[in-house]
Amino acid sequence: MPRYTPEQLEKRNASVWTTVQVILAPIQFVIFIAGLAVTLLYKAEIAIDNFTWVTIFVILKTFIFLLIFFTGALFEKDVFDEYVFAPEFFWEDVGSTIAIVVHISYFILFYMGLDENILIWTALLAYLSYLINAAQFLIRFIIEKRHARKIHAQPEGS
Repeated sequence: MPRYTPEQLEKRNASVWTTVQVILAPIQFVIFIAGLAVTLLYKAEIAIDNFTWVTIFVILKTFIFLLIFFTGALFEKDVFDEYVFAPEFFWEDVGSTIAIVVHISYFILFYMGLDENILIWTALLAYLSYLINAAQFLIRFIIEKRHARKIHAQPEGS
């Protein structure tokens, strides 16, 4: 099932926000990998002994996630004429919203003065929520590429 009509596909390809998303997504993934590694190394007491590094990476990850969510909303407005929760991106937007809530909960718990162990598990949960959300987009991308190949492989008039 294709996500884009031919008109929407043309809008997607012409949108500056498509390029922005293509640039930001791998940056977010690198920050995710680095943040996850720092968090796990700190938790295991290997090489990282300052909890500040865990928080710095959660800050970076949350910032880039919010930036991608905001630019993604502009992308959806360009292509689907809705900022968020366009039917074509509904479940991905739900996943993104949940992931943002989990990321922000880290800061709420941090400012409440909760124990480092709780904050570490919250950071890991934030990273997991991102990973699930990224998988949503990746699966959808793969399905769309397969659909596009199938359409292009069909002889005209079929």
